[in-house]
Amino acid sequence: MAATPSTEPGRHVVVVGGGFGGLQAARGLRSADVRVTLVDRRNFHLFQPLAYQVATGELSAVEITTPLRQILRRQKNARVILAEVKAFDLDRRVVVLDELPNGARSLELPYDTLVVAGGSAYSYFGHDEWAPFAPELKSLEGALELRARLLTAFEAAEVETNEDDRRAWLTFVVVGAGPTGVEMAGQIAELARDTLRRDFHDIDTGTARVLLIEAADRVLTSFPTRLSRRAARALEKLGVTPMLQTTVVGVTADAVELMAADGTHHKVKTRSVVWAAGVTASSLAGLLASAIGAETDRAGRVLVEPDLSLPGHPEVFAAGDMVAIRGAASLPGVAPVAMQQGRSIAKVIRTGERKPFHYVDKGNLATIGRSHAVAEIKGLQLSGFLAWLTWLGVHLVYLIGFQNRLLVLLRWMFSYVTRGRGARIIQHSGTTPPRKP
Repeated sequence: MAATPSTEPGRHVVVVGGGFGGLQAARGLRSADVRVTLVDRRNFHLFQPLAYQVATGELSAVEITTPLRQILRRQKNARVILAEVKAFDLDRRVVVLDELPNGARSLELPYDTLVVAGGSAYSYFGHDEWAPFAPELKSLEGALELRARLLTAFEAAEVETNEDDRRAWLTFVVVGAGPTGVEMAGQIAELARDTLRRDFHDIDTGTARVLLIEAADRVLTSFPTRLSRRAARALEKLGVTPMLQTTVVGVTADAVELMAADGTHHKVKTRSVVWAAGVTASSLAGLLASAIGAETDRAGRVLVEPDLSLPGHPEVFAAGDMVAIRGAASLPGVAPVAMQQGRSIAKVIRTGERKPFHYVDKGNLATIGRSHAVAEIKGLQLSGFLAWLTWLGVHLVYLIGFQNRLLVLLRWMFSYVTRGRGARIIQHSGTTPPRKP
């Protein structure tokens, strides 16, 4: 089923992906003489940096998501199509869509200019069989599943009569000590030691173990060593145990197998594993690379020119975690990179001026827990309460929509005053593996 090219004036720009990069590209064209079609398989934009707070009951899903149509409703030259991208035909300049809401299959969407910003997913290092036992935090579905599993673990411990099994239910393992892993570990510890202690009568939730697994020799390796050490101390104060120079070699429904730096193996009995380690590019990168007869790199990224266009196809651009720039150093997989790339692509489309993309690093932020964070902003290193306030302010600014900003601010204020979490609803996605071996 092929689509007929529109006769409306202006070039047709198709943007694939409603994440940070794709949205910035689409919104950056609001005053341009072009027609914009945004394609995504989800009808909402997810503010991924706060997904871990959904997983731990601090925030609800609606507070970090915004419908794409709502975001673009004032942009007269933009429309949204809910669909899965199946293929790119760069010679004919069409995107092949599948899984449309009306049941249509193989719909062809013509374009004059194409922007692909598919993002990334966590990598299980060739062990995708671990995924059912260790959900990730790159998607809303993953965050909701993790919330259900974490809260269920406390419920199970409450009724468990075997002491060893109870200890396993109250052991939480977070794999990866980057910002997401550190923030998640800190939130689980606060959930156990502050929020839930008075809610259960047959168990002491404060005895829960939170293990943070990291293959490197320190947490937050992208931060200066001084801040990394402060973050580690803050985590330990919360009750988190960082296990450095340790790698995961096995994950099952009831245990994690770890390997220390000296090669020794040992198992940790646990029913709750959070995966926040390793990143692989979206499958869209592979589709683009295949369309030009190229290969992706080890992280699954497609190679692009300095102006973010595809080699041999100046009308095709790619952005975000799914790209590596020819001749440039690797960029961190964070939202500001994707946002700046999206804006840069929009400027090239508007003006026709092809300048190499230059990333402006505004700093790093990570929160450890209540009133404590670490921050590096243009050489200035902050930790403690001031860094925490900075973290709060930056995330509120970047969050899309006034209503979401207000709701999140009120949630945070309520949580700070009461140490409570109002979004502790258990709702499984249906993929939860059997809990009792």
